[in-house]
Amino acid sequence: MCGIIGYLGNHEASPFLVEALKRLEYRGYDSSGIATINDGVLDRRRAVGKLVNLSDLLVHTPLPGKSGIGHTRWASHGEPSEVNAHPHRAGKVAVVHNGIIENFRALRRELADKGDLPQSDTDTETVAMLASRYLSEGMTPAQAVEKTLSRLEGAFALLFLFEGEQDLMIAARKGSPLAIGHGDGENYVGSDALALAPLTDRITYLEEGDWAVITRQDVTIYDAQGTLANREMRRVSLDKAQVDKAGHKHFMAKEIAEQPQVIGDAVKHYFGQSGHTVTLPDGGIDFTGVERLVMVACGTAYYACLTAKYWFEQIARIPVEVDVASEFRYREPPITEKTVAIFVSQSGETADTLAALRYCRDKADRVVSVVNVAESSIARESDLALPILAGVEIGVASTKAFSCQLTVLLTLALEAGRQKGTLSDERFETLVASLRALPATLGRALDSNTVAEELSLQIAEAQDILFLGRGLMYPLALEGALKMKEISYIHAEAYASGELKHGPIALIDKHVPVVVMAPRDALFDKTVSNMQEVMARGGKVLLISDHAGIEAAQDGVWRSIEMPTVDPILTPILYALPAQLLAYHTAVAKGTDVDQPRNLAKSVTVE
Repeated sequence: MCGIIGYLGNHEASPFLVEALKRLEYRGYDSSGIATINDGVLDRRRAVGKLVNLSDLLVHTPLPGKSGIGHTRWASHGEPSEVNAHPHRAGKVAVVHNGIIENFRALRRELADKGDLPQSDTDTETVAMLASRYLSEGMTPAQAVEKTLSRLEGAFALLFLFEGEQDLMIAARKGSPLAIGHGDGENYVGSDALALAPLTDRITYLEEGDWAVITRQDVTIYDAQGTLANREMRRVSLDKAQVDKAGHKHFMAKEIAEQPQVIGDAVKHYFGQSGHTVTLPDGGIDFTGVERLVMVACGTAYYACLTAKYWFEQIARIPVEVDVASEFRYREPPITEKTVAIFVSQSGETADTLAALRYCRDKADRVVSVVNVAESSIARESDLALPILAGVEIGVASTKAFSCQLTVLLTLALEAGRQKGTLSDERFETLVASLRALPATLGRALDSNTVAEELSLQIAEAQDILFLGRGLMYPLALEGALKMKEISYIHAEAYASGELKHGPIALIDKHVPVVVMAPRDALFDKTVSNMQEVMARGGKVLLISDHAGIEAAQDGVWRSIEMPTVDPILTPILYALPAQLLAYHTAVAKGTDVDQPRNLAKSVTVE
């Protein structure tokens, strides 16, 4: 969600902090700020809105100092304002924070009884006030932080700076990720490795409950019990080209265009250059004894799971339960023997998904994660972590990560069907060959970009849009509607086509475009019947189909987007692309902030 950066070195901190915060803009934010120590004096600068506002402020009122912390804030407690922006300060303590302190009101009342009153509406300021109170009682900074952490309830990644301490930062995590970067006579802290990428490739990830005392020469990590912890330092390689727009107007456009490449990379990873068997790490999964799958995710990843439900049930004949993580964790469903639990998350840090994983960890036969960040909390806490290999995804609206999630989940379903004997060798080989050919097919599908851009000028005038799909296209309709509303801000809903007459048809009129996702498959004729119902009521149907489908349903269709013909099993991966392009160009036509849509964050690390 929010972004954290810390620098302790031999150069001016402000330029390092601002540049690192720019790399964290993709996480979503509405204010930003930095604090530094200069000649022992703690000072800070904060600004509302885009990071350029903070940069402008620093031009007029520079902030010297060779140690500092920075933050991009996405408002949770308190409106976006300068007084609510991080870093927060109380006495000699400055702090930046990702997460939510659930008991901050009780702590605030306790502090008020001692005469300590807040200046902001945030939960974070309470952390600084508490640490400052303990400092005033004679504790050292480390003791004050340890005592403060023991009082906090909720999720947090915290970074502290102390007046008079030019060679000290203290970091802590519980629920929200935090990484320490190691340099030569310099050390860094970031909410993810991307923030630290140009600074160092030597990273230590703090584990749940860890806190660390950091100087320029040393990092000392303690676990939740206050015991010295030996955490592994890893080499993290990040191709800097992945965080460049490469000539595209937006990161989302670049990431849509990258899908043929990254899906090809995923296929090669799991099938080898020319192999026809699935290769999974750590012994893979023995599906022969699996009686049930539980799949848990949030947002776009949830729709990937809904798609995979069709695949696992049709191909491998394994019953699948799919749940939104925030509902699953509190419903506390029974997990029976011979159940494999699969958790899907782009960031690998999604708070609700991580909590659901921890619930299943001692109950399910195996905990499997499908993630894009190999060093993430969800990956580290799984029995088996399957990388989707999408590369860095900067745009808040997921595109290539969704397609790669689908690719990996389909690969798993094929392997399950092969092991279960429900998928013949011949059919397995056919589907693998089709999967290998999919990147080239996606490359041809990108030609629909021009049509999507043209259509977007009319779609952008709509107040409401409906998406319809049957079978494997139903989850894709849901995903198409989500993409449309999250970046264009147009109200969009999706329904299974057969549900149209059970209520949604009341919404149909000439002002409501209806996007129908329907390849010419076994369910196509039934979908055409639903389209006729829409057109009979003056509705405008935009049909996304293959050549045969468009030819068969031409009468009365407003417009169409033609997709290449592929095996029906692979259509979800292919049809994600026109849905993404339609949303993207509509958002551009409306002039919205495509890569950083309002109120949204890339990684949701709080409830």
